Amino acid sequence: MALVYKISAVTLSIRNMQRSCKFYSRIPGFRVIYGGSKNDWFTTFEIGAPSTKQQRRQLKVRNAVTSCLNLKLLNEHSNNKTKLRFEKNMTSSRIIFYTNDVDKLYYQLRYDKYIGKSITFENKPADAPWGERFFHIRDPDDYRLSFAQPIRYDTGPKGNYQV
Repeated sequence: MALVYKISAVTLSIRNMQRSCKFYSRIPGFRVIYGGSKNDWFTTFEIGAPSTKQQRRQLKVRNAVTSCLNLKLLNEHSNNKTKLRFEKNMTSSRIIFYTNDVDKLYYQLRYDKYIGKSITFENKPADAPWGERFFHIRDPDDYRLSFAQPIRYDTGPKGNYQV
C-alpha cells in the first residue's frame, strides 16, 4: 500500500516578491534555493536543512526532514477569481512550522528590525492542551503562520507542561 509521509511544499500567492523574500529569508532555518530576487515570479525556500555542524547538533538530527515554502507572485494579470481565492486563503488557512526553541524564535522575530515592523504578532508563546508551545503571526501578505515546539505533559502532582 502506498503511504503519504510528508508535505513536500506549500505554495503561497503573494503581492510583493521582494518584501516576502526579505521576510522569509530572515527566519532562521529558511534558505532560498530557487529565485529570490525582486524580478522573480516564483521563489522556493528550503526549510529544516541545517547547513552547519553546529545547527545539526542544535536540532539533534543527522538527516533533517526538509520541506519547502514556495512564493508565487500574484500579478496584475491575475483574474478576479484568482484574486478572490487569494483573499479567502489568507484568512482561512494556517501553516505551522516546528522549531527547536519557540521562545527564542519569538524574541528573534519580535526584535528583528525588519520583521518586527512588517508583520503582526497575534500572541506571545503559550502552552496548548494538545502538547505544543506556540505563537501565531501574520506575514507581510497577511497569511496566518504558527511556530510551535512539541512539549510533553507531566502527569505528576503539579501537572505542568515541560519543554
